[in-house]
Amino acid sequence: MNIIGPDKLIWGVEDLAAAKQFAVDYGLTPQNEHYYSALDGTGIEIRAKDDKSLPAALTTGSMLRKTVYGVKDQATLDAIKAEFTDREVKVLADGSLELVDDMGFVLGFQITIRTTNTEKAERINAPGDVNREINQPGVTKTDVPRVQSLSHVVYFVPDSVKAEAFFANRLGFVTTDRFTGVGPFMRPAATQDHHTIFFIQAPAFMQGCEHFTFHMAGPTDVVQAGTNMVNKGYQSFWGPGRHLFGSNWFWYFKSPFGCNMEYDADMDQHDESWQGREAMIGPDNSQAFLLQYREKWAPGPGGPKP
Repeated sequence: MNIIGPDKLIWGVEDLAAAKQFAVDYGLTPQNEHYYSALDGTGIEIRAKDDKSLPAALTTGSMLRKTVYGVKDQATLDAIKAEFTDREVKVLADGSLELVDDMGFVLGFQITIRTTNTEKAERINAPGDVNREINQPGVTKTDVPRVQSLSHVVYFVPDSVKAEAFFANRLGFVTTDRFTGVGPFMRPAATQDHHTIFFIQAPAFMQGCEHFTFHMAGPTDVVQAGTNMVNKGYQSFWGPGRHLFGSNWFWYFKSPFGCNMEYDADMDQHDESWQGREAMIGPDNSQAFLLQYREKWAPGPGGPKP
């Protein structure tokens, strides 16, 4: 099935004002009262938890109410509807589909709202391979990191094997890599991103969203955007650093969405010839390296505090 990846995440939050402010500070653009988007149109819909328009919440209280996947065309929507004769598939007023997966998460499917990204990716100058324009600084104090596109969602699930089987057998997702006994990194047919979803085996009372993230243009934007968040008073959870599975740069922050929110950049791309890897989860397999944020300083008198 020609599923591209997540177009939109719909939230029912406890503190509406804090969630909307976080979205703006993160770098998303308000499009209306509820929708906050990246450059390509993908984004998040933020509503109060008692908003009557929202799908029912999980019994665990997860604030993520619905994940809406973008598909390439109407034929893909028709194929999804034909596949799920074993459960209710709602056809909403906008033509999108809504159903509940085998874990109880509400999924939506729509013809993608993603637009073509015209922003330049971050470039580097390496010996013998100069890619940037001449006389063009790689970074300036006035640079503004821009959020590019909704990247992936990570779920806590009580049965990662069952969750994987649903996405593989019913929706055509492929498992790219796996953490042994934890869960799979998966991608749909119409993307080469290392993953758009990752399942983490967890107790049933924890079921919900562990984190979600948007792509940035490169590692410099990840670090600049994360530094901006620290300076605004938000709590860093993990990062900055670079993962091994996926190779994406990362920086995670605690958020008012009841989960972590990440910046990522430079994720690996894969096709059907890729041979998946498997490893035990742990510090040595979760990141190639992990950096530590500290306040700016300069060498010389009045240098860094001990």
